[in-house]
Amino acid sequence: LMATLRPRRGTLSGTTPVTTTSSDLLRQLTGRVVGQPQAANQIIPYVQMHQAGLAPEDRPVGVFLLLGPTGTGKTRTVEALADVLHGSEKQMLKVDCGEFQMEHEVAKLIGAPPGYLGHRETPPMLTQQKLSSVASEACDLTLVLFDEIEKAAPSMVRLLMGVLDKATLRLGDNTSVRFERTMIFLTSNLGAREMLKEIQPDFGFESMLPRGEPQAVAQGTAKLDRIGMGAVRRKFPPEFVNRIDAVITYQPLSPAALTQIVDQQIAALERHIEVRLGERAFDLNVTRAVRQFLLRKGTSSEYGARELKRTILRHLTQPLAAMAASGKIPAEAVVNVELDASGERLVLEIA
Repeated sequence: LMATLRPRRGTLSGTTPVTTTSSDLLRQLTGRVVGQPQAANQIIPYVQMHQAGLAPEDRPVGVFLLLGPTGTGKTRTVEALADVLHGSEKQMLKVDCGEFQMEHEVAKLIGAPPGYLGHRETPPMLTQQKLSSVASEACDLTLVLFDEIEKAAPSMVRLLMGVLDKATLRLGDNTSVRFERTMIFLTSNLGAREMLKEIQPDFGFESMLPRGEPQAVAQGTAKLDRIGMGAVRRKFPPEFVNRIDAVITYQPLSPAALTQIVDQQIAALERHIEVRLGERAFDLNVTRAVRQFLLRKGTSSEYGARELKRTILRHLTQPLAAMAASGKIPAEAVVNVELDASGERLVLEIA
């Protein structure tokens, strides 16, 4: 269990994985995925089973269905796990199920069989070589993400049956792809609208319940789990649901969690400036009032933290880029970011 994962070089974002043991995985993943400790608690034991050599044979290491409202961190969980295991958030194989809504489009996953028109022009997306390419010297565990699985055509769900059960996918040219050293993640927004109504009831007795009390929080969590599982069972056949190892329902992010995400995003911007600009890099001094402004503009109860990156890009990164491109920011300077008198615009001053 204490096998050491060798560190890899950092990415352009400045993230450099440290030497990690299994006992550190939970702490690192929890720190990267803010406000969703239940996700790390359910995922990490499967990673540890793989590292110990005790994962089941002829099955994927783990199959997870991630449910919840948008902007709560479902995709971010897989990216963070890839960063922890392989040193890069991009070190995973992602399939956008929105591209496979028509039955004939599913052929792009496995390739057209010989004799069919376009056989040579349709290389399969899921091959053994591509699975191996997203592993690393640090860890041979491959992460595969099927994003928004509810949008996929029914034939894609049937195709995944063999992958989830026997860890085998047969391609159009009759070769097989093995998924034994793979963790498969399925994300979905099923039940999200019903969950949002449960979170923010407009009227009735539930709207007067004290939301901050532990009992109310536990009841709300249980209701969200029931809403999510009800939507999943209505959408997918029982034989598909039974092949999923864990269904994780993501909770709405609390104000404290959203504040921590803002701090993480600003820290990521500072690392990005340092890595990309090198000797021309400069420092940022972002006040607490500015962080609250970004929090107000970039987060909401409906979309969670989905808009936060775009808000920081529009209000902070782009003005900084304009100043840097025109040579207004000297190397090693400090740029103070403050709110103007109206409280609706950021002011950048060079110290």
